[in-house]
Amino acid sequence: MTKEMDKEKVEKIEVNGDVEIENNSNKPEEETEINIQDENSQDEDSGDDKEIKKLNTELQEAKDKYLRLYSEFENFRRRTAKERLELINSAHEDLMTALLPIMDDFERGQKALEESEDHKASKEGFDLIYNKFSNILKMKGLKPMEDKKGAEFNTEFHEAISQMPVEKKKLKGKIFDVVEKGYYLDEKVIRFAKVVLGA
Repeated sequence: MTKEMDKEKVEKIEVNGDVEIENNSNKPEEETEINIQDENSQDEDSGDDKEIKKLNTELQEAKDKYLRLYSEFENFRRRTAKERLELINSAHEDLMTALLPIMDDFERGQKALEESEDHKASKEGFDLIYNKFSNILKMKGLKPMEDKKGAEFNTEFHEAISQMPVEKKKLKGKIFDVVEKGYYLDEKVIRFAKVVLGA
């Protein structure tokens, strides 16, 4: 009886041993699965790190490009402002150089007036100076407005400074007199004509 019980115990132990072995054999598989998962997660982490590094380098490149573009634009803005100032100054210089002979003629005319009593010759001299001055201004693009008595009043070209009662009905609301001429510079109005309107 004891032998049979011992046999049963041995069989149980063997069975249990088999179970334990089976259990033990299962454990390494689980560990290997865990190890595989760990390796996958490490691969994912290293992939994320690479992506972050890539994005950081792209961001740095974009910042560098922005700084370069900004500095280039600032340099361009300063350069164009300087060129504009130089252009304005050279335009004044050109006009002043053209007007200097007129100044010389006026000085000669004043000297001649002091020495001479012949007013006819003085008038001719001043007429010559006026024509010369007028021609230089025309060459630079200046044109006077041709406004006459009875012309239509236009707020784009004229400035009414007063009104004058008129007998003729056709002059009412129209230009009665031009007090100060208006001027164009290359088709742009640079001075409005000051006029008196008929009322």
